Amino acid sequence: MKRILYIILLIACFGCQNKQSKSGSYSVIELKTRYGSGDFTQWPDALVDSSVQDFQEIGSLSPLSTFEDDSLYEAKRQLGKLLFHDPRLSGSKQIACASCHDPDLGWADGKRVAHGHNRATGERNTMSILNIAYVSSFFWDGRAETLAEQAQEAMENPIEMNQHMQVSVKSIREIPGYVPYFKQAFGESEISSEKLLEALAVFEKSIVSRKSRFDRFIAGDTTQLSNDEVQGLHLFRTKARCINCHHSPLFSDGQFHDLGLSYYGRKYEDLGRYQVTKKAEDVGKFRTPSLRELAHTAPYMHNGLFPHLEGIINMYNAGMVSLKPNEAQQKDSLFPVKSELLKPLNLNTKEQEQLEAFLLSLSSTIYREPAPEQLPQ
Repeated sequence: MKRILYIILLIACFGCQNKQSKSGSYSVIELKTRYGSGDFTQWPDALVDSSVQDFQEIGSLSPLSTFEDDSLYEAKRQLGKLLFHDPRLSGSKQIACASCHDPDLGWADGKRVAHGHNRATGERNTMSILNIAYVSSFFWDGRAETLAEQAQEAMENPIEMNQHMQVSVKSIREIPGYVPYFKQAFGESEISSEKLLEALAVFEKSIVSRKSRFDRFIAGDTTQLSNDEVQGLHLFRTKARCINCHHSPLFSDGQFHDLGLSYYGRKYEDLGRYQVTKKAEDVGKFRTPSLRELAHTAPYMHNGLFPHLEGIINMYNAGMVSLKPNEAQQKDSLFPVKSELLKPLNLNTKEQEQLEAFLLSLSSTIYREPAPEQLPQ
């Protein structure tokens, strides 16, 4: 009888080591077992605010099936690739889409803000086009609803590619080498803006991340993440509150939030989503970026003012910036209001390091698409 009681006591103690029921915390052994089980029902509950709508659990990206029924898909993709790298779509004939979305720089440009026509600088950081097929609005302020709109705006913007769409189409029509590519892609040789933009969109949507260590870990390979990275994963879904905005397999809710970084009334002021909707509640709001591949896409935030992930985690830990109106702004109806989802996190130094380690596990061996050896002539 004593032996049986002793065994029961040992089992109880082991359970205490793996899960402290009073605090709801888990040992790293149990976290690794649960998260790496390949069974999402085994995961600890995420701490999600009641105000969060359309919550989706994080996970692996689902395979794309958008073009499965299009027999001309590959021809459109190859045409789009040529156009993506062709500087003749720009006014200077020196800037291509690939100039700001470089495959060797995480399909972004590695700059704080983009440089365009005559080396003009924009106000915002270049967003990577990796996994853009999973995105429902484009640009930091969501002003484009389709990739075609996004591409056309970039071409026609005077401080980007600086060339009207119809001039770009005319330039491509004057290149005989493009005729067979359009015929293969669309069944006819006529070159139009609609076809040009569709081909670009098909190519850009094909730029998808490879499996990350995180993806392989949650599929059942528990060797993929270290203990610290697993702890960081759990922090991401609980105490660190990241999952409130960075949920879904894309690690983005696709929504717009004010992080307190509008620099309202100061240098670097950017009113964000308000410039599109003209609604006061949208001042300072920007689209939540995906966290996938962030190891390759620094600097960060809409203005590119943050070169290191560590610094951003420090800011989130403090609850981000809380702007206070000065005397002249007391009755300003446009004064931005920081998202209620942002709160001080009270993460200690070790927890911040674990969170950063996990975030870096979301990056894969970057997908690089070789540039065309020669453009049509």
